[in-house]
Amino acid sequence: MTRADGGLRGGGPCPLEDLERDACRALSVLFTDIDGTMTDPLGRIPARSFTAMERVRAADLPVVVVTGRPAGWCDMIARTWPVHGVVGENGGLAMWLEGGEMRREYVEDEEVRRGHAAGLRRIADDVVREVEGCAIAADQPYRELDLAVDFAEDVAPLPDEAIDRIVAVFERHGAHAKVSNIHVNGWFGDYDKLGMCRRMARRWFDLDLDATPERATFLGDSPNDEPMFAHFPRAIGVANIRRFFDRLTHTPGYVTDADGADGFADALERIASLRT
Repeated sequence: MTRADGGLRGGGPCPLEDLERDACRALSVLFTDIDGTMTDPLGRIPARSFTAMERVRAADLPVVVVTGRPAGWCDMIARTWPVHGVVGENGGLAMWLEGGEMRREYVEDEEVRRGHAAGLRRIADDVVREVEGCAIAADQPYRELDLAVDFAEDVAPLPDEAIDRIVAVFERHGAHAKVSNIHVNGWFGDYDKLGMCRRMARRWFDLDLDATPERATFLGDSPNDEPMFAHFPRAIGVANIRRFFDRLTHTPGYVTDADGADGFADALERIASLRT
């Protein structure tokens, strides 16, 4: 029998095959992470991931990407992928096409964002000096709101102790810090992925995610997805989320058998098939 609460609150995730037809038909939106979730071991997005998104869209279920990746990536994704829109930089902004024009929404105004950027530059200096082997992420020039510190993408993977030290530098400066599968993302300001998803669900779909969390699902793979795992009872983790279970208070309600892109496609294909 499928639990309604999911995660460690109910004794651990359910297998994907426990996801039921009625639950899939009740969904109004599918939120998904990118890195480690729809990517292969080389960090690439295979054709099967895009095909699965197209199949879900054909089953009348909008897809919204929710990522820690930068604003520059979000612009490209919103323009070219089979998605309704993008929530980026861990919830600080959203982008979508409307009437053929790109729309953008930010949690904070431009003056506040400029002040936060100065603080993040100070953190960047400290973290590179204090944590050997890390680097400022290669996609940092395309970011508007946060600082991404690379511990496993373009540098040799660092141990958990080094990741914890990166987080500690952010927190010492009063910034939020979240660990993904490749970066520690840090920012100033009171927002996260879930907050912007709430905001955009109201705008895009007239959907109250607090009143009806069962009408959305989310796919993810890492600790920075935890607010989404905690909120949505039918959130799904791809199998590689298991390596982070000791960092999570709330795990997803379901976990796929396969890692990354294969688990992502398995989940979307099951949802699409059960909606027909």
